[in-house]
Amino acid sequence: MSALWRPLSLPMCLALQSLALMALCLPPASMCPKGCSCLRAGTDAHAHAHAHAHPHLHGLNVTCSQSRLKEIPRDLPPETVLLRLDRNHISAIPERAFAGLRLLRELNLSSNALETLGEGAFSGLEASLQLLDLSHNRISSVHKDAFARLKGRARVLVEDNPWHCDCALQQALGGMAAHNHEAATRVLCSGQELLRPADADAEDGQPYMAVDADLCNLAKRTTDYAMLVTMFGWFAMVISYVVYYVRQNQEDARRHLEYLKSLPSKPKKPDEPEDISTVV
Repeated sequence: MSALWRPLSLPMCLALQSLALMALCLPPASMCPKGCSCLRAGTDAHAHAHAHAHPHLHGLNVTCSQSRLKEIPRDLPPETVLLRLDRNHISAIPERAFAGLRLLRELNLSSNALETLGEGAFSGLEASLQLLDLSHNRISSVHKDAFARLKGRARVLVEDNPWHCDCALQQALGGMAAHNHEAATRVLCSGQELLRPADADAEDGQPYMAVDADLCNLAKRTTDYAMLVTMFGWFAMVISYVVYYVRQNQEDARRHLEYLKSLPSKPKKPDEPEDISTVV
């Protein structure tokens, strides 16, 4: 009987070991958001390379790619180190949407429908995030402090977005570290004829790095000019009213004087004494 058991013990041991490893690698189903898959770091090739570069990390790789999501899942596991939300229909990032993910190293939000980035969009990721992919979205506006919380530690990918190059974007990109210089070079200003040179492609827009202007001062000058034009308009209206009022009064006075001249003179009475000059 021992001879029969020995050849069966090795496969059974291997099967038990495999089950034990799967139990360790796969988190409970209740921890993984609906439409996503969760694996322990190091269970696929990409994650294995990531975990090898950071051996101190023992978290979850959460993949929600192409899951028809319209918003960011609210039940993301706190031990998530890699989060893929690409190729969905996410249109906004709520304030502090990732605040509970203190271990998150990589966040992929590419190929979504994002249009703007608020001040607290990436709040809570200050100490951990290393890669943020926002490429292939519809982002046109950004809060001036949207990336400030990352403290320049994360590499940010922002290409292929219809950016509106204004003071807020200039401040947001200016707050990035030197290693994010590549991000600024991939930003194209769209729909701004004032900043686009004559030989620029109208469809592609002007590269942000080619805008040789202080957009914050430009905005201030534009506001000052608008206020000056408005004040001049009001002043012109006041002057016009005064001129009209004076002319109207003069016309009324002229008409009143002509009316008085048109009245018949008063006849003399018979017993009224003649003028002294007549008597003399």
